[in-house]
Amino acid sequence: MKKHLLAAPAMLAAATFALAACAAPPSETPAEPGSQPSSSSGGDSSGFKACMVSDSGGFDDKSFNQTSHKGLTDAVDQLGIEQGEVESKNVADFTKNIQSMVDAKCNIIVTVGFLLSDATVAAAKANPDVKFAIVDNNDPETYSSVKNLKPLVFNTAQSSFMAGYVAAATSQTGKVGTFGGAKIPTVTIFMDGFAQGVEYFNEQKGKDVQVLGWNTESQDGQFVPGDNPFENVNGGKTTAQNLVSQGADVILPVAGPAGEGALQVAKASGGKVNTIWVDTDGCVSAEAYCANIMTSVYKAMDHAVTQAITDAKNDSFTNEAYVGTLDNDGTGLAPYHEFDSKIPADVKADVEKIKADITSGAITIESKSQPKG
Repeated sequence: MKKHLLAAPAMLAAATFALAACAAPPSETPAEPGSQPSSSSGGDSSGFKACMVSDSGGFDDKSFNQTSHKGLTDAVDQLGIEQGEVESKNVADFTKNIQSMVDAKCNIIVTVGFLLSDATVAAAKANPDVKFAIVDNNDPETYSSVKNLKPLVFNTAQSSFMAGYVAAATSQTGKVGTFGGAKIPTVTIFMDGFAQGVEYFNEQKGKDVQVLGWNTESQDGQFVPGDNPFENVNGGKTTAQNLVSQGADVILPVAGPAGEGALQVAKASGGKVNTIWVDTDGCVSAEAYCANIMTSVYKAMDHAVTQAITDAKNDSFTNEAYVGTLDNDGTGLAPYHEFDSKIPADVKADVEKIKADITSGAITIESKSQPKG
């Protein structure tokens, strides 16, 4: 590990983000999927309507769309407002689906995913009287001038660093792996943090655990093939099998629904291979695979979405970015669930110390994909 991964507290300012709100870990109730543009209402709606557009994963993706959708339904329940939603099947749907929510007279439209950025910015500029929020992207140079668009982003490099340490500390083969759905910042940020967490373990313990599937120096690695890789479960399975064939016994899939392929490989291994899930608590969203999920790197997207909708209804909405971090519980590690008794107490203690050191700035993480406030 390079020495510059460790920094004195004086370097904290370089790694600190402007936080727009605080969030808590995601709840353990999975969202219900939708399939067509729809509208419903809660109690006394007061004429306010909150809407959401998914990316191609849909609202039942066991990942970030599902957790974000829960933020919408929670807001509807808590505020008694109307609800609208539409699922995207592919990239070509994004613009027309956002427009369908504009046409449905939504007061705020939340789009889910980095890939919806261009369509969201265009719609926000064309409809200045409608509030917009986007999960998983912020481009300060572009977004700052769009006063009705709020970014909701998460520094998962921090929590993935902890996950990498857990993977390295529990690997029996001395090799761990990761792969992505596509080479985009909201994917590679996990892979950066994971690899640097393994590197930190090696430095602290005098070990040489290898990371397969990602190289932090070249910023390249293993990605699911195909035109729609995040939906390619078979491709995710093949990619995971490739890492296992090279010796990896802990895998971090950062591939949305395609990551289920890695879960299938782990389940078929009879306990020889395990996984760490991302975006949401995998033991909740993918319960059938809980016996093979050591922990999960969560993003509290539901709380961030609910807060953005609440602010819009209460006329306190701003375009200031929300950045979820370890410090505000916007990201972190989910419980160890069935692995709680299998992970040594000293490893758990090390992970808590790492969390404190990242929060204080004693440990800094280098990833160009880390979000900007």
